[in-house]
Amino acid sequence: MLTLIPPALRRLKLPLRLRLWNGNQLDLGPTPSVTLVVKDPSLVAQLAHPSLSTLGGAYVEGRLELEGPMSEIIRVGDTLSRALLDGGGGPVPERSSHDPAEDAAAIAYHYDLSNDFYALWLDRQMVYSCAYFRTGQEDLERAQTAKLQHLCRKLRLQPGDRLLDVGCGWGGLACYAAREFGAQVTGITLSREQLQLARKRTQVEGLQDRVQLVLQDYRDLPQDGRYDKVVSVGMFEHVGHANLGLYCQRLVGAVRAGGLVLNHGITSKYTDGRPVGRGAGEFIERYVFPRGELPHLATMTARLSEAGLEVVDVESLRLHYARTLELWSARLESQLDKAATLVPEQALRIWRLYLAGCAYGFAQGWINLHQILAVKPLGDGSHPLPWTRADLYR
Repeated sequence: MLTLIPPALRRLKLPLRLRLWNGNQLDLGPTPSVTLVVKDPSLVAQLAHPSLSTLGGAYVEGRLELEGPMSEIIRVGDTLSRALLDGGGGPVPERSSHDPAEDAAAIAYHYDLSNDFYALWLDRQMVYSCAYFRTGQEDLERAQTAKLQHLCRKLRLQPGDRLLDVGCGWGGLACYAAREFGAQVTGITLSREQLQLARKRTQVEGLQDRVQLVLQDYRDLPQDGRYDKVVSVGMFEHVGHANLGLYCQRLVGAVRAGGLVLNHGITSKYTDGRPVGRGAGEFIERYVFPRGELPHLATMTARLSEAGLEVVDVESLRLHYARTLELWSARLESQLDKAATLVPEQALRIWRLYLAGCAYGFAQGWINLHQILAVKPLGDGSHPLPWTRADLYR
């Protein structure tokens, strides 16, 4: 049966063992650290062209089992795919309209999975976005608190400031901004599960008079400039290229003249927004973030500028997100038995691959993450920001 293994695969010298459904096995290199257990005979032919989508999909669907540390599985899987496939980016995807009902369904698919499941591997504040590391040695709790502080400092939050949090998640940033900086916060989300828990947390912390959380689409934001500051963390990835202009216009309409807008989100490696090659982007679209689309930094800054904002500061946190995802993945891997009681088997397989794979992808530079700070200028073109960034790092 080993003769069924494609010749190109047999010639590779990888720390990889193939074990077939009948027990036969083949080592592709010395001291294998990863074992692919092929349970479906039809999968063997596909191993001649092992895209990351093919390998990942086979694992999610139970046609393939993976043995070994998840971070090593991802590294060996990419080496295998890179050796046999072209490494260029995938095709430019068709742009969809992203209507509110479809966006709400996509958000529910990802975020309404299980609050208890997310609590297993997120920090105590359940901040589901890139942490901020001053040295790279901090634990997750310290790094996420540092991220919340970094966001609030960039926004130059002052007591009484009216802050809009677009895509507020489980309320970690909203509560922090109200508690530590004295802001009056309105948070919006499309996730009912997140909203329910976030509201409970505001009650536990006694912040009901300073934090209001509502189920609302960004397209329905008031356009009367009622907010002093606007922050959006990990949300614009769900907007879609076709709606980026509208998204930016809604943020501009919500903030007063002289106010600040801070957008924090994942950005594409390619200026045309096509996903990374060899099927990684295809896997995430299919199993993790349906309808998710990543714009390039240049596209996002252009849309913000066209909407009437002045981009004043851009910071890349790519390596910060690689480290964040490493910590998330390790925390999940350490509690697989508990996780298996909270979500279906297929969902757990998806998240194991997703967290470890994204940690690898950010480290490799396949994708990036940028914080973009913009200001809505006053009538005379001025704005209230300080001359330097010095106040951010005191």
